[in-house]
Amino acid sequence: MTPPTDRQGVAGPGDGDPAVAKRRLREQVLRRRDAMAGAQRLACGEALRARLVALPAVAAAATILCFASFRSEVDTMPLIDWWLEHGIAVALPRITGPRHMEAFAVTDPTADLIPGFYGIPEPRNGLALVDPAVIDVVIVPGSAFDRAGGRIGYGGGFYDGFLRRLRPDAPRIGIGFETQLVERVPREAHDLCVDLVVTEARAIETACRPAGAAR
Repeated sequence: MTPPTDRQGVAGPGDGDPAVAKRRLREQVLRRRDAMAGAQRLACGEALRARLVALPAVAAAATILCFASFRSEVDTMPLIDWWLEHGIAVALPRITGPRHMEAFAVTDPTADLIPGFYGIPEPRNGLALVDPAVIDVVIVPGSAFDRAGGRIGYGGGFYDGFLRRLRPDAPRIGIGFETQLVERVPREAHDLCVDLVVTEARAIETACRPAGAAR
């Protein structure tokens, strides 16, 4: 499935401000994602998850930072369950302050996750804090991605701050449906890119940062 390219990511009137352009593009892409039929979402989610777990970096990881899906995002719970069943340590983020999040170890998603920031499932109090240095791969949510690794999140800036604390060799993998791919994501100085973008149809290596770089 080829994503629409009708001026996605192209600035319109008043979009000289990247923050404004990102907000408008986020709204457009999320409307498309929300409009996916239930059966299509299930099938595309299954294909995306299979493509993700087959990636060499993911297959070799001992500790993975994932996220608990919310609303129309691809369902990540089958991924979390699969990794835990295969002895892989899984961490999930919890918002701990303005533009700040921490990772906590999850071993039983049913018992360990509670509604958090904006109702998004996140680890409950009392779980072990995970040092960012031990995370081998991070699975990054987003509202929109481009083929160069550009990402639009949800406006909180939480991942931009946390990704800077990871080891430089830890791959950042953005996941989303093909309909979330756009021609170009407007970027600001604080925005970090992802190394791969995985959809139901493909895995895109973005080469967005030199080896060992933190961009």
